Amino acid sequence: MMIIIGSILSYLIGSAPTTYLFCKMYKGIDIRQHGLRNVGATNVFRVLGKGPGIIVLLWDILKGVLAVVFVADILGTTETFNRILFAVCVVSGHNWTVFLKFKGGKGIAPSFGVLIGLAIKIAAIRPVLLLIVFIWLLCFFITGIISLSSIAASTLLPIIMVITRQSVEVVCLGIVFCIFIVLCHHQNIKRLLSGQEPRDLLTFKKRK
Repeated sequence: MMIIIGSILSYLIGSAPTTYLFCKMYKGIDIRQHGLRNVGATNVFRVLGKGPGIIVLLWDILKGVLAVVFVADILGTTETFNRILFAVCVVSGHNWTVFLKFKGGKGIAPSFGVLIGLAIKIAAIRPVLLLIVFIWLLCFFITGIISLSSIAASTLLPIIMVITRQSVEVVCLGIVFCIFIVLCHHQNIKRLLSGQEPRDLLTFKKRK
């Protein structure tokens, strides 16, 4: 019963339309009607600027941490498998939120939050977290393209987990996250292949 409750709570945490509500309160806009037309942090950076973008990015990361650390601990379901299950639920909620007709973000920030949360509880995952951050940053500084950096990091995630000898449950999570991120970036992949994917600057211009 606690596992079921934890799964539902994790999905609802991920589903919480915080980005949508923040943009409504901050600028009175539906962020889904601007820029990339989704509720992801990258879209907020591009449309509203660095400050709002950082706020929603941190909240989306926190979603992942909350699910795998606090939900699991509070309910006493602290086995690795349960944390992995809650991780999948929270990212699923973010990507396909019940509050916005099952259309959400692309899962990068909450997936990163999940890795942070797992690293807090499982020391063996800390090298994975560090390597993924390094790969994302390296790819971004070389290409300047957020979507390509995210796809590259997510594709290498399960491989790194295998190389660092993570448990079967953790490797399976890496595979699921890789599939989620690639699927949610299918339009970005099309633009990358056609050379039409825009580059992103480290300092985003604020929308007028």
